[in-house]
Amino acid sequence: MTSSPADLDAGSSAGSSADHYAGSGDTSHHRPHRRQRATIGVLALLCVVAVFAALAAGRYTVPVNEIVRMLLGQVLPLETTWYPQEKSVVLDVRLPRVLLSLLIGAGLAVTGAACQGVFQNPLASEHILGISSGASFGGALVLLLGLGSTALVAGSFLGGVAALVLVLAIARTARGLPLLVIILAGTVVGAMFNAFVSFITYIADPDDTLPTIVFWLMGSLASADYGKVLTALVPVAVGVTVITALRWRLNILSMGDDDARSLGVDPRALRTVLLTAVALTTAGAVAVAGVIGWVGLVVPHLARMLLGTSDNRFIIPASALLGGLYLTVVDTLSRTISPTELPIGILTAVIGAPFFIILLIRDRKQIWGGDQQ
Repeated sequence: MTSSPADLDAGSSAGSSADHYAGSGDTSHHRPHRRQRATIGVLALLCVVAVFAALAAGRYTVPVNEIVRMLLGQVLPLETTWYPQEKSVVLDVRLPRVLLSLLIGAGLAVTGAACQGVFQNPLASEHILGISSGASFGGALVLLLGLGSTALVAGSFLGGVAALVLVLAIARTARGLPLLVIILAGTVVGAMFNAFVSFITYIADPDDTLPTIVFWLMGSLASADYGKVLTALVPVAVGVTVITALRWRLNILSMGDDDARSLGVDPRALRTVLLTAVALTTAGAVAVAGVIGWVGLVVPHLARMLLGTSDNRFIIPASALLGGLYLTVVDTLSRTISPTELPIGILTAVIGAPFFIILLIRDRKQIWGGDQQ
């Protein structure tokens, strides 16, 4: 794999345009990042549209103009033109669910983009490191013991961090933390924690605890409320903020450890910080919504295709917007396409798997750059 230098100035030099992962559609040499900024702006607008569509859609349809007035009425002295039932449905049921889908979708997409940049692997995600499996075990154990929602977050986070620590400990046995060893260690650790989860479901009470654990593991936003939004906000916001702040250095890390050291970047320390942020974000998402797969794997690829580059300065924010948009749309479908609500994890897998296959077949070179073989 050959690659050109990334933006080595970590964003301080506006004149540098040699993006490490510049794809065949990157036009930054002539029009500095105009396409990328325009695409991000369009994604932000689509997120707003998706939010209002999600608030309006459902078995009880609410007009969009009433939703706008209702939201503005929370801060402005507007005349009440909406019914109490509409206010209850929009503000108490749908709004926290939409906020949670935006938050979790953005978090999972950003962690996927970070993992793919760290490991220089298009198949990397939080799942390949075993973090999701560790977080699932921690959360399932808390549910088995009947502890509260705060303990659920703590258990998921500790499980995700435990998986990450095991992966890094195994990888340190090989000098230099080779990426292949980390991926293999993540696969093994993930399988181990999946076995622990299976054991918990085996011993759980089939009439009480087991349905709760199984439904939680399938991923769902059905029980969303403002408490869960606040619960997920802290770990997800912290993790995403750290990854976003280091997105310039992620470009440097993607050049390889030797080049990173020559530029004054400690690849081992940077990789550890980024993966810890991934673990924190994943744990926050898993704690309130269970395991929702494919978002972190598919969304960054779609972002690269839309932006025409793999420069993480743009991929990270674009993935956040696209992930929030994607999960909001999928969650709206999960509660409207059938009389019984479908777990969102099932829909993301049904939509994501074939989409990912098509994306790899049709746009492999565009996603990873024309120099990839």
